[in-house]
Amino acid sequence: MILFTLSTEHIRNTVITNEQGQAIYKTSTPSRLVGTRTTTIQKIKPNDSQDHMHDQFDVLGEIEWHTFVSSKFRSHGTEVKTDVFIPKRGLWGRKRVFTGPDGRPYRWDLTSKVVVLSRDDKPRTEVARFHRATLGIIGRKRKATLEVSPEVAHMMDTIIVTFIYVEQLRKDKEEASRRAAASNANARYQMGLTN
Repeated sequence: MILFTLSTEHIRNTVITNEQGQAIYKTSTPSRLVGTRTTTIQKIKPNDSQDHMHDQFDVLGEIEWHTFVSSKFRSHGTEVKTDVFIPKRGLWGRKRVFTGPDGRPYRWDLTSKVVVLSRDDKPRTEVARFHRATLGIIGRKRKATLEVSPEVAHMMDTIIVTFIYVEQLRKDKEEASRRAAASNANARYQMGLTN
């Protein structure tokens, strides 16, 4: 497996490094109190000479985040709505499907804790998995990582862009569930329904 490490689980503002510690991708999203947020995804640009020791990045694409309408992917002058490129599937919309550059169908499954990419055909072969960071309280401490099968390395940029999108969706759902549970507990407390 090809292993990438994330500098932080804040997927919209992170640096993604390879196993040698080299930054390969990075994301940045300016803070905004009002309006649309846009995440810029950059990819390392090969150095053109030995004299350049600083990493240089090219813009790979952008994700324009929307709440009530479809978000958008932009790359190399092309814009596509996420509900067209990577539509929801399944009862609760916890699956996102897309066609890779190789013409094969793929599916991200958004579980409560992680996202997993597999081929969306028979047999369903897992090709990427996200592992969240651990604090090391039980087991060893580790940073968040994304494992990708070498057999899909030819479409790594697509995997990274779609991963950033689906992981943010998963985190948003997790946060909404946490807020709803806290709100419900608060309402029960105010009504005197606590045990």
